Amino acid sequence: MRRAGRSLMSVLAGVVLVLPGVVGVSAASAAPREALEYDALGDSFASGYGVPPYGECGQSQAAYPVQLDGRMQIDLDDFAACAGATTVTLVSGGQLEALDEDTELVTLMIGGNDIRWGQAVAACLGGSDAQCAGAISLVRTAITSLLPGLLDGVYAQVSSAASHAYVVVVGYPRLFSPEFGDYLGASSDEQQALNDGADLLNGVIANAAAAHGFQFVDVTQRFDGHGVNAPAPWILGPGDGAFHPNINGYKAYTAALTSQINPSTLK
Repeated sequence: MRRAGRSLMSVLAGVVLVLPGVVGVSAASAAPREALEYDALGDSFASGYGVPPYGECGQSQAAYPVQLDGRMQIDLDDFAACAGATTVTLVSGGQLEALDEDTELVTLMIGGNDIRWGQAVAACLGGSDAQCAGAISLVRTAITSLLPGLLDGVYAQVSSAASHAYVVVVGYPRLFSPEFGDYLGASSDEQQALNDGADLLNGVIANAAAAHGFQFVDVTQRFDGHGVNAPAPWILGPGDGAFHPNINGYKAYTAALTSQINPSTLK
């Protein structure tokens, strides 16, 4: 299934060693492991928005679900992630239709659009100090008071739709590298406040994932030193795909997932 949407922040623009003679079945005679049936759900960060050309739903061949396809015996069955998705439209837009009893692995990245994160970034880059502080405060309130219930609801529906699947919930990066100074209208302190908001968002998502028995993959350390204002950024600045990963950012996502998912333990 393939769907279309808008960008998250468009406001700104085992190895198993078998020893012959010790184990009765040799590595050569063991049956090959079948590929895992994999479905990818989420918003623009999961669809690969930021690296054109785009297919339906703002999907890019740079997206980490596409990069994962074929690695570690993972077979991407349905790439359902849709730019602009929220916890509500993920369901109403039909992404759950990708899941069934045969689904064995799911990646899920959702929540950033529910809290209007892009509006806070816009306020800090183009507004006054007071507007920036106010927007961050509103976002933090939404993260702690609104988002947990929304995540709980959509996670429960994912569990129901793919009852045999291993679910991996993917976190968001910090967008800025404050150590490199002011960026547009955002001071280093304001950038740090936005990064702190991203950490709060990831913490709430991680807690909700754990409550449902899902694995959480944190990418913040991989993006350290590669914010939008860094010399070697992995985040795009204003323009098409603003404040989404560039190709190196999506490669970092893929590296994070391949380092933390062990398909041999999922079968």
